[in-house]
This record gives sequence, C-alpha cells and structure tokens, in this order.
Amino acid sequence: MTVAYASGKVILFGEHAVVYGQPAIAVPVNQVQAQATVEKGPAGRGITITAEDLQQSYSLDQVPANDALRTIVVGTLEHIGVGTKRDLTITVSSTIPIARGLGSGAAVSTAIVRALGQHFGSFVPPQVVSNLVYETEKIHHGTPSGIDNTVIAFEKPVYFVRDRKMETFSVESPFLLSIADSGIASPTRIAVSHVRRAWEREREKYEELFDEIGTIAEMGRQAIERGETETVGRLMNENHRLLQLMGVSSPELEGLVEAARQGGALGAKLSGAGRGGNIIALVTQETRSRVDMMLRVAGAQDVIVTEVS
Repeated sequence: MTVAYASGKVILFGEHAVVYGQPAIAVPVNQVQAQATVEKGPAGRGITITAEDLQQSYSLDQVPANDALRTIVVGTLEHIGVGTKRDLTITVSSTIPIARGLGSGAAVSTAIVRALGQHFGSFVPPQVVSNLVYETEKIHHGTPSGIDNTVIAFEKPVYFVRDRKMETFSVESPFLLSIADSGIASPTRIAVSHVRRAWEREREKYEELFDEIGTIAEMGRQAIERGETETVGRLMNENHRLLQLMGVSSPELEGLVEAARQGGALGAKLSGAGRGGNIIALVTQETRSRVDMMLRVAGAQDVIVTEVS
C-alpha cells in the first residue's frame, strides 16, 4: 500500500482579481491535509475509488468522464504510462473542510497524483502535478485561476499571475496566520460567477478594484520579503476593504474580521471566494491566544494557526 499527502492552502492577497490577470499570493497550510492510499485491488474488479469523507465508493467505469476523481486518476495513469487497465483500490480522506477556501479539491487530487506516482515508481514533478490537478479544478470551479493547484503542488508560498510562470519567493521573517472557519460553505464557482456578472455590468468600477488589489499583492510580496510584518497586516486590511466593495463578504465574515482586529491582530481579511468560508488574521505569539478566543466568541466554528516561512 502506498500513502501520500497534500496540504491545504489560503490566499493571502489577490482573490478574485487573480482571475482577471492580477497577481495573488497564496501559502500552504500544513495543519490540514488530504490523504490518498493506493493498493492492489481484487482481480478483475478494475479501479475502485473510495471517498471516505463522502461515504462513497464506486468503480472508475461507473462515473462520467467529467467526474473530478476519475479525471485525476485517468490523467495521472496516462501520464506515467501505465494505463487504466489495472486492479487498484484508491482511498481518499481529508481533514480540509470542503468549500471553505482551503483548497480541499486540489489537495485531494494532488494526494492522488503523488500516491499513484509512488505506487508505480514514477516521480511526478510539481509542475506536472499542478497541470494535472488544474484539469480537475476546471470541474470544481468553472474558470479557476490556477492558484490552488500551484501552491499545493509546490508546497511553498507563491506569487501567481494567471498564464505566466509561477514564482516562489522567500519569507524574511516567518509569521503566524490564524484561520477562522465561519462554518458557512462557500463554493468558489458561485462567488466567481457573481463577480463576473458584476464585472460585466460595471466594468470600469471592477477593473479599478482588480487593479488596486493587484497593487496590494505586489506590495505584500515586497513586505514579506523584507520582513515588514506590520505592513503585511495593513495591506490585509486594505485588501479586505476592496473585497467588501466587490460584494463578496458577508455579515458572518465581517464579525470574524472585526473580532480578530479587536483581539490584537495586525490585520485580518476574508480569504478565498468569500460569502462564507474562512477569514485569516495576522497574529503574533503574544496575541494568538486572545485572537483565538475572540474569534470563537464571534462564532468561528474552528480556528487553526499556521506559520508561513
């Protein structure tokens, strides 16, 4: 039996604007992970996929060609040159909440690619993993930016501009992010479609918002590379203000952002598609406990802290 893992992710700067060609920054979240196991299956049964969290188990031949798990399994096996005429049992599970902006779909697909590659003794480079997973992101999200599959496949902070080469970059001073789950599902496809319709109605307004968010992402990278943590916090606050104007926040997210700031966070913003999902707060060792308490009092379903380094 072969086992492989993939971490979650959060977007630090640039969500939504990244779909329109602006830069974004995303970082891995190692505290939550997807797991995939591959083992030899019963003779003559073909490939069986079991999604433990969804309590589903099915044969590869029983699902349509555009099923996300089928897509990643077939694409990976074709890439490594072993084909799909195999008797395999593939089991996936995850501690990454679904539809919360943490990249659950991309992480599950990444874990599958890694597990299949290891099982058949074939190293799949991160860029190839990213390319394979991107095909499943199209199924999950409609018009994905490509940032989820990129940061999860490379497991490093990334500066990402759509249709351009991804860049990893250095973190001068590691910093802590508290990630608070609102408990509200936030399917990326729905929020992205909302923004697109709004952009089509008011192109000038939204182009200006996208441009401002792109500038913040550029400044955020510079601040991270220089170790200017307080500047990162201020930029997070400004990014959140622009996302509010874009119409992708919600009362629940606003309550969590305000609670984090009152608790002493250097900055806080929604992360991901919005309308639900998570907020992220920039905390220190001294403020993390108080921010955690304030977030939970404000209704956070869960809070995890990750170090960006």
